Amino acid sequence: MTFHLLPLLQIVSDSLVETATQQTVETSTNNTAPNFFELAQMGGAIMYVLYALSIIAIYIFVRKFLQIRAAGKDGDAFMDRIKDYLHDGKLDSAINLCESTNTPSAKMVQKGLSRLGRPMQDILVAIENTGNIEVGKLENSMPLLATIAAVAPMIGFLGTVTGMIQAFYQMANAQGGADISTLAGGIYQALVTTVGGLIVGIVVLFAYNYLIALIDKVVNKLETKTLEFMDLINDEKE
Repeated sequence: MTFHLLPLLQIVSDSLVETATQQTVETSTNNTAPNFFELAQMGGAIMYVLYALSIIAIYIFVRKFLQIRAAGKDGDAFMDRIKDYLHDGKLDSAINLCESTNTPSAKMVQKGLSRLGRPMQDILVAIENTGNIEVGKLENSMPLLATIAAVAPMIGFLGTVTGMIQAFYQMANAQGGADISTLAGGIYQALVTTVGGLIVGIVVLFAYNYLIALIDKVVNKLETKTLEFMDLINDEKE
């Protein structure tokens, strides 16, 4: 009896293995990994908030980058021309050059030129006040960029909490017991929003620090131009 059952059991076993193999191949063929946009859609409404923050951050970064780059356009030739005009007594030409250059350092020099004839301390204070105003313009909107860098991960974590709440709610209301497909939607939202928030926060933080570094370079250049202009005035008086 046992001798006759062994071939039958072997045939059944081979059939089961073949069926399982075919199902595995079909599953791997039909189920493809979702792309980036499909994953983002699984994050729910929180992802739209992160989209909006990303667009705002990109707009601020591009605008500030162009503004800061334009602020540092004038080179050493600018101060050389101002020096030549003052040596030749062409004060109006020097002021017109500052107006046409229209950079923070040019505005500072223009303010100093308009105060010529007054005490040196008054000229220096006028130049420094103009420099502070111009630096304030460069730093405008930077706090908003820093806020986005700090808030984006927190919004992502909020999506994590809401996603887990959704998963547990679906599990509690599942008829006949919950399986992994019941929890998938909430878990997807929890993980995707976390990743999205971290990506936005990290990228915006790097962008913020990069702009701050550019502003510091402009500030150093303004300080250098101030010293050059004050030395120029002293040389003219002598």
